[in-house]
Amino acid sequence: MMMHTKFRLLLLFFLMGGALGLYAQQDAQYTQYMYNTMSVNPAYAGSRGQLSLAALYRSQWVGLEGSPETFTINLHSPIRNSRVGYGISIVNDNIGDGVVQETYIDAVVSYTIDVSRDARLSFGLKAGGNLLSLDFNGLRKFQEETVDADNIDNRFTPNFGLGIYYHTDRFYAGLSAPNLLQSEHFDNSAGSEETFLSADRINFYMITGYVFDLNGNLKFKPALLTKVVSGAPLQLDLSASFLFNEKFSFGAAYRWDAAISGLVGFQLNEQLMIGLAYDRETTELGGTQFNDGSFEVFLRWELVRSFERLISPRFF
Repeated sequence: MMMHTKFRLLLLFFLMGGALGLYAQQDAQYTQYMYNTMSVNPAYAGSRGQLSLAALYRSQWVGLEGSPETFTINLHSPIRNSRVGYGISIVNDNIGDGVVQETYIDAVVSYTIDVSRDARLSFGLKAGGNLLSLDFNGLRKFQEETVDADNIDNRFTPNFGLGIYYHTDRFYAGLSAPNLLQSEHFDNSAGSEETFLSADRINFYMITGYVFDLNGNLKFKPALLTKVVSGAPLQLDLSASFLFNEKFSFGAAYRWDAAISGLVGFQLNEQLMIGLAYDRETTELGGTQFNDGSFEVFLRWELVRSFERLISPRFF
């Protein structure tokens, strides 16, 4: 039990960033990123040609007490008879059963131009900020652990991000930096000198994918997400899924030097889709008895397509 407690505490501090000298901190990761694009690229807003609501819940390292949980919700739509899209994005990270709470709330706007008859190029901007809470009382419950610091309660930090997104009915590619301001979080309650807690760094994303017709009922959908941030390893996510009869999808994914995943999705009707994913760590953490893998649940609800000028395939 003592080893378990110390391991949890070490992992918790590592995830908080900075507390163990870690100067870079990555945004949340998603296995079903191909369906959760607006969380990483504001230019995606309105690209589906209809009012679209997407929600995703991720539970990381199930079985490890205090493991990270992420919840995202995105609402976006084009403005009828215009090239403008708009939306709102909310991302909440919870680490250590409430010890670390961080919520990003952003308003999103995009502008789309016609590149060719069936291709569009969208530019996106998001503006908002994040609320950070650190409950050091939650750390004091661990054995042999004392923390001399005052809590941080919903400290607001403004931020903004940019993105570009190219898409046809079969191919898409995007580049983005969701948070461009490099914020540093300090605590100076213990004395005159500021104590460093954590630092946010710019995360750069590249996302792309294509849809191949294998036969009349089966499509192949490879996708790639690359994330780069200073001071942290390159993250590379590669997925390969199949879509049967435009209703049922299944496939696998690989996160470079991190995890392998399985994915399934169901298009229940014209408006509703649900997706599930399971990750298994390929690192030493994946072999521990406290880690049962990571799970994601995705849900998308949208109105019947009504804006014919914009390309809005169901594929992405």
